[in-house]
Amino acid sequence: FSFLQERLRSVLGLLLLLHGTDSFYVPGVAPINFHRNDPVEIKAVKLTSSRTQLPYEYYSLPFCQPSKITYKAENLGEVLRGDRIVNTPFQVSMNVEKKCEVLCNFPNKPVTLTVEQSKLIAERIREDYYVHLIADNLPVATRLEFYSNREEEEKKKEKDVQFEHGYRLGFMDGNKFYLHNHLSFILYYHREDVEESQEHTYRVVRFEVIPQSIKLEDLKADEKSMCTLPEATGSAPQEIDPTKENQLLFTYSVHWEESDIKWASRWDTYLTMSDVQIHWFSIINSVVVVFFLSGILSMIIIRTLRKDIANYNKEDDIEDTMEESGWKLVHGDVFRPPQYPMILSSLLGSGIQLFCMILIVIFVAMLGMLSPSSRGALMTTACFLFMFMGVFGGFFAGRLYRTLKGHRWKKGAFCTATLYPGVVFGICFVLNCFIWGKHSSGAVPFPTMVALLCMWFGISLPLVYLGYYFGFRKQPYDNPVRTNQIPRQIPEQRWYMNKFVGILMAGILPFGAMFIELFFIFSAIWENQFYYLFGFLFLVFIILVVSCSQISIVMVYFQLCAEDYRWWWRTFLVSGGSAFYVLIYAVFYFVNKLDIVEFIPSLLYFGYTALMVLSFWLLTGTIGFYAAYMFVRKIYAAVKID
Repeated sequence: FSFLQERLRSVLGLLLLLHGTDSFYVPGVAPINFHRNDPVEIKAVKLTSSRTQLPYEYYSLPFCQPSKITYKAENLGEVLRGDRIVNTPFQVSMNVEKKCEVLCNFPNKPVTLTVEQSKLIAERIREDYYVHLIADNLPVATRLEFYSNREEEEKKKEKDVQFEHGYRLGFMDGNKFYLHNHLSFILYYHREDVEESQEHTYRVVRFEVIPQSIKLEDLKADEKSMCTLPEATGSAPQEIDPTKENQLLFTYSVHWEESDIKWASRWDTYLTMSDVQIHWFSIINSVVVVFFLSGILSMIIIRTLRKDIANYNKEDDIEDTMEESGWKLVHGDVFRPPQYPMILSSLLGSGIQLFCMILIVIFVAMLGMLSPSSRGALMTTACFLFMFMGVFGGFFAGRLYRTLKGHRWKKGAFCTATLYPGVVFGICFVLNCFIWGKHSSGAVPFPTMVALLCMWFGISLPLVYLGYYFGFRKQPYDNPVRTNQIPRQIPEQRWYMNKFVGILMAGILPFGAMFIELFFIFSAIWENQFYYLFGFLFLVFIILVVSCSQISIVMVYFQLCAEDYRWWWRTFLVSGGSAFYVLIYAVFYFVNKLDIVEFIPSLLYFGYTALMVLSFWLLTGTIGFYAAYMFVRKIYAAVKID
């Protein structure tokens, strides 16, 4: 035992040592040290707009191009997000200022945009597009300053600073379009501590831009590609007239500033939260809801069940108690296999697959392994995990199918591996065709699609078969009572026992416990924000699991008391009731928060929302089903059956 303690102590010591040194970083994201005059490469990621939801690659617009365009090799997540990282002609060197320089290499000759190109730029400005650049893997941000405390006197006012991701392509004034053709880059560096004899090293810790629109006549360019910026008050903006050719200069300036921000916390400015309080409020609200529900549930169920079981187990006076409550009456039918057992077990298998994937992804992200700095990592991890979790999905589906007296295990395994993924793939493929038609970089390229299909049929399908085989061979779930030969007649049910009423009632609590978090997730997906609150999300996920389980137990208890033993499918449907509220919330969000007017962006929004709702229904339905199944087996095991 002392040996074990010693080993533990040494491991802890090693971990603390690693934590204390500067060399321990999340895999794949290590700092780059620059010396003075070292080139800092500026790359372009994409153009995005929350109005159209269609990302485009940087060179889809007639920006200045370098002599050789090279695209960065991307991971699966980046491709699915529509990122197309490419080099740009900006020449930036570490800690070297540039007052104003022309971007395209003809110093006195401006860039001429054709009518087609002018039209395209004007359209993108009208659609409110943002340009996203990165320097040393740090995204560019535009600083927004506003006064928060209006009641204070003028002198005491403090500016609140928030950052907008990317910079606006241009702006509109009336019916005129203006392009931001001059970019003032402000880069912040942190000087690293080195020994006296060594040269100073620097790390990039922030990347800001101030975009400006300056008319061609006001930008005075000379033979050396240098230019002079006009006085701020006297300059006119660069108009883009979509009906004719336009001449303009693309220019940029670079300013460096020293910063106290350490490299490790350089992402904090992008992730500044103005509403941590809302989050805590939402978490506390959810916890209170769940405890309140738990209290009621425990009180009702335990008291009622104890009374029921005590009464049922009394030998005498059995006739009177039989009349009072009804769940014992259906003991001979409660484990009667439902209709379509193969489809039910397949859907539950997919639900288990989703549950395992989401749990692991949120947990790993909470530990900081999937930070926004490693682009596309979250999406890539989720895809691969879903494939590998097929083993568990198959195992649970196979075992349940065997319990429900199923025999065709091969067909069942195929159904589990293809039903939910097939629907997802089908919807995504149809939406992808529309995105292809718009020539957006959000369209998944054909090779990637083939790779995903290969992963599905090469990894997921065999693993589901493997899990299903072992699950089907394992002893089926032990049901405590035998099923009668002849099904019992079900009495007429009250109106509130209707499926749809059940869905509405059961969905409110789990949805109420998580809807504030849902707002932040929607903002991250549809408004190009960063989502990084995985600690909160993990808590919310636990609360969701608990509340789904509880509400499902209550619903199945009421159903059995009403002498209706067809609980298998009903529990699965009713437990997923919060997905119905997610759908309603998505419609509300679309109408109130998003400025989408065109057909294809609306189609994309509702297509992806349908996938989210379907996945959420599978997830919550599965959690509720297994909770209810355990509950039903427990209560019937506690009763003496003649």
